Amino acid sequence: MLRVSRFTTLFLCLFLSACAVHKIDVQQGNVVTQEMLDQLILQMPANKVRFIMGTPLIIDVFHQQRWDYLYSFQAGGDIRQQRSISLFFDTQQRLTRVEGDVKIGTARPSSTPNTLPEEQRSPIL
Repeated sequence: MLRVSRFTTLFLCLFLSACAVHKIDVQQGNVVTQEMLDQLILQMPANKVRFIMGTPLIIDVFHQQRWDYLYSFQAGGDIRQQRSISLFFDTQQRLTRVEGDVKIGTARPSSTPNTLPEEQRSPIL
């Protein structure tokens, strides 16, 4: 009887420990930081934008002047967070507009760094 009880206890312990599920973090798409967006300036050439932002996740065949950067992150078992940023170019492949969940930084000459605090910066839209 003692042997059956030990076996049953061991079996239940192993069975219940196998039920614990480890959920991993899932990260997909392009990681776009605010620092990357702060480097964007309107009328910037597309090749410089690609150097700063990386290759876009989606370039539509029918709308090649629009680049889409999508990012989603889901920590194990939490709600998925998703961001999307769309960059629009004119016919000369110059950046004309940025839309999405974050804003681009203040226009500034490239030779002088921006020393304003982030609260005082106004977005270029």
